[in-house]
Amino acid sequence: MSDPAKSDAATARAERAYLARSRYRFRLACFAFALAFVLIGGRLVTLGFAGTATSAGGLRDISSTVHRPDILDRNGELLATDIKGATLYADPQRVIDQDELVEQVTGVLPDVNAAELRAKLKAGRRFVRIKRELTPKQQAEIHELGLPGLAFIEEYRRVYPVGATASHVVGLVDVDSKGLAGIEKFIDDNPQLVMAHAETASGEQSVSLSLDLGVQHVLREELGRAMATYHAKAAGGIVLDVHSGEVLALASLPDYDPNHREQALDKDRLNRMSSGVYEMGSVFKVFTVAGVLDEGLASLRSVYDASSPIHYASFTIEDFHGQKRPLTVPEVFIYSSNIGAAKMALQMGVDRHRAFLKKLGLTSRLSTELGESAAPIIPTHWQKLNTMTIAFGHGMSVTPLQLAAATLPLVNGGIAVTPTFLPRSREEGYGAGTRVLKQQTSAAMLKLMRLNVLKGTGKRANAEGYRVGGKTGTAEKVVGRHYSTSALLTSFLATFPTDAPEYVVLVMLDEPQRVEASGNQATAGTNAAPTASKIIERIAPILGVAPRLEEDQRKFDAKVLASY
Repeated sequence: MSDPAKSDAATARAERAYLARSRYRFRLACFAFALAFVLIGGRLVTLGFAGTATSAGGLRDISSTVHRPDILDRNGELLATDIKGATLYADPQRVIDQDELVEQVTGVLPDVNAAELRAKLKAGRRFVRIKRELTPKQQAEIHELGLPGLAFIEEYRRVYPVGATASHVVGLVDVDSKGLAGIEKFIDDNPQLVMAHAETASGEQSVSLSLDLGVQHVLREELGRAMATYHAKAAGGIVLDVHSGEVLALASLPDYDPNHREQALDKDRLNRMSSGVYEMGSVFKVFTVAGVLDEGLASLRSVYDASSPIHYASFTIEDFHGQKRPLTVPEVFIYSSNIGAAKMALQMGVDRHRAFLKKLGLTSRLSTELGESAAPIIPTHWQKLNTMTIAFGHGMSVTPLQLAAATLPLVNGGIAVTPTFLPRSREEGYGAGTRVLKQQTSAAMLKLMRLNVLKGTGKRANAEGYRVGGKTGTAEKVVGRHYSTSALLTSFLATFPTDAPEYVVLVMLDEPQRVEASGNQATAGTNAAPTASKIIERIAPILGVAPRLEEDQRKFDAKVLASY
């Protein structure tokens, strides 16, 4: 028989143990609830602060575009940068009334296609991008609609502070911020370029170019004025450092504003300086004359008979400024004699003439940071007639950038230097170059180019004090299958100062018309040459080229004229 006292004690102990376990479980549950409350509350506070930090209408910092480095000119002026902008999107599962949303959104954003947006909302996806690159005003108006299911993503947007000023060099990006052309594409293809440059004061990485924004502005502005003055359909120009090969400015008009990338699709806005190939006309005579001088086949005192046209098969070569008499080498140059140039090239011979142009880089593509230039068009079967016509700039087409680059050794002492759009010292450029001409050939060419401005077809290119030298080029364009006397491509190839060359300037006008400002003429000496003069007068002070005093310049020019 069991003891009742012992049984009661056991029961009491069991009850106490049960109560202890119950109190433990209760405390544990309370602790769990408290912990959950703290965690949830903390998360709510975090979200609250996050909402305050990005209170611009539900803007979320979820960037789907690449952050690109700033692009600067040689003086640190900003050419391209990123800013953060809003992209509007919808989550269809949170949209209450799709028709209302479409109506309200297209009311604020009329360029959004209502039918396409409605179809996307009904497609069943959780993310429907509606419009990128909203303006702050558009973003505020959308936010004020208060429609459930709408939100914003923060994305990088590429902007170009100087607009179209340097568009063909800087290039542009697509809507996903990927480089499409110019330096923008070069950066994507060469990511190590960004790491090699110092960071800006704001901590952003940057890429510096050889361009000088001041020079670029002048070049573009004067080309635009020339287009308007001479009623030309297009224009182009370039400024090169003769020792470093740096491109200080490059413009091709019409151009485009990379802030409005759709403009770049217009075929008339191509970069004519590197993507267009042209028969450049008489500027090619600088290479022909340099060739016979460098090969030792002629001197400045040599004479070529230009008294009558050259007849070859069914072709006739004659002079526009015909003197109808024997001409010295300087006279061939300043009167721009096609007959004299053709005879010089024949004196070199087909093989030697072609090899000389190849040595200057005129028969193959030119490669720069903008990519490969358009391929030159050269004769498939290079024969005697080709040599004669190429001597005065017909029968062979090159890019203007390529022609300007080939001119560098003619004026810098004989060293071929590859052009670059990135900073490079004169010591680096000249040191990495290749000698392709004798130094005395370069010196002779400088005399001839200055003489042409003093007494020849380039008189209107003279910029007082800056000792400009150069050569005109007037090429008849092919219309249909024939050369047209009314459709001309004019150019002026200049260097300054000719007593100590620092820069090459090339100006090109496409189909300038006969107007009063050019004396009702359409040749290069009446339009491209004065345009070059205006450009040089304005950029020389920017580049630190001091004008010579009148007395000093007369002494220099007297030496040039003495060799004539």
